[in-house]
Amino acid sequence: MSGRIDIGRGPDGQSIGIDLAELLATRLLVQGNSGSGKSHLLRRLLEECAGLVQQIVIDPEGDFVTLADAFGHVVIDAAAFSPREIEALALRVRQHRASVVLALDELEVEQQIRCAALFLTALFDAPREHWYPALVVVDEAQMFAPAAAGEMNDEVRRMTLAAMTNLMCRGRKRGLAGIVATQRLAKLAKNVAAEASNFLMGRTFLDIDMQRAADLLGMDRRQAERIRDLQRGQFLGLGPAISRRPVAVDVGAVRTAGRGSGQGLIPLPEAAEGAMAALLTDRLTEAAAQPQPVRRAPPPPQPRADVEQALAAPRALPELPPAAPLPEPEPALAPPPRPAADGPLQAEPGDEAGGACDCESVVRELALAEGATFRPAATLFRDFAIRCRQHRVASAHVDLARFRRMFAFAVTGLDRLGAEARAGIERAAEGVEDDLLAPYLAILIAASTGRPMPDEAELGRLYGSASPSRVRRLLDHLERQGRIVVREDFGGERSISVPALPEAA
Repeated sequence: MSGRIDIGRGPDGQSIGIDLAELLATRLLVQGNSGSGKSHLLRRLLEECAGLVQQIVIDPEGDFVTLADAFGHVVIDAAAFSPREIEALALRVRQHRASVVLALDELEVEQQIRCAALFLTALFDAPREHWYPALVVVDEAQMFAPAAAGEMNDEVRRMTLAAMTNLMCRGRKRGLAGIVATQRLAKLAKNVAAEASNFLMGRTFLDIDMQRAADLLGMDRRQAERIRDLQRGQFLGLGPAISRRPVAVDVGAVRTAGRGSGQGLIPLPEAAEGAMAALLTDRLTEAAAQPQPVRRAPPPPQPRADVEQALAAPRALPELPPAAPLPEPEPALAPPPRPAADGPLQAEPGDEAGGACDCESVVRELALAEGATFRPAATLFRDFAIRCRQHRVASAHVDLARFRRMFAFAVTGLDRLGAEARAGIERAAEGVEDDLLAPYLAILIAASTGRPMPDEAELGRLYGSASPSRVRRLLDHLERQGRIVVREDFGGERSISVPALPEAA
């Protein structure tokens, strides 16, 4: 098997190739404006060395997934996997030497960057026994190694810069050879670009990019004008794997095509006068009324400082009806018996209102009130005692701890389930902190009955918080306790299973 692959022809028709063994040791940087032929060049390189070396493609636009049809690459749809699964996939890719395309096109930009960073870091951290040679192609590298922060989250930027720097600076000893392609050298982090020893420079027009490209190719300012005159698919190459002197190359043909490849000029459809306008406006109102298709659920929003401050502000409590005057106690009335701890409350014998109202009814009335879950437990307990006196319901046997459990049962609807289902859910919820009980019960009820899991807004309502970050911390806490297992993919879709109810997980 030859270690040299052909990528095109020079000015005199001679073959221009790349020494694959040298490329693995020295890395490659490709630069060119949009439409200069960067993706075509990368595709030519990947096709020519397919089967000779493992290939790992970070593909933000989904252009390279067609390699799977002709060369057997495995396409990893990043949006379908959670962060932990992405890391596990990267380790298996190194272990089994699989050629893969990590397709990021279904993710938002920041999620693309985070996913690629996790994947590259896991490739870099693979065990030493899996350090096989592999080409790692990163298209649109200015996204993953930006020269400036821009609007990217600081944590994400540090993560992706570390991953790209490790790939280009320290990847060689681990068998990873980085090939990065960018539209603009000025937007690419210098410590990433500087680690490449081979260069293929395509057409560019901005002076700053032309000057940097000329400096890398060892050309003076006058010769740099050649970069502006290059045609689509023409590149200037230099490096130990290509040529010791700058050489022009016309990239050869490819056997596969990207999904977004243009088809050139196509004649416009012919239509009679007014027919095209009618076609555009026909039943337009009905079409506008249809719900817009959502590609994927958006990730949970980040909490904002003003929201947190608003939540911390004191809340106005709803006014309660005036309490009725207390009746005179009857001497013959004996204190009501105490039911078994945590058992369901029944109407008290001898209670004159027992047939119409009991403690559970009063708690249910409180739980159904708008905004009840956002009120402090002590305030709710005070209202409970007042309403019990109004309805002449004995409540001395219900303390604050028992009231909080009764309130959680009522607000989640557990008290309306059958006895058998309720008993199983109560057993699974034993030991859960009182302030976490309501959202956890809602998860248990959904898992037990087969209903959809409560979304973030519903969990926040039951938890008494409108902060998405607090809801996520709640789920993290329950997961650390081993009470739930949360799986969230990069598309923002979350699923929750309950180990305590294996039959419904």
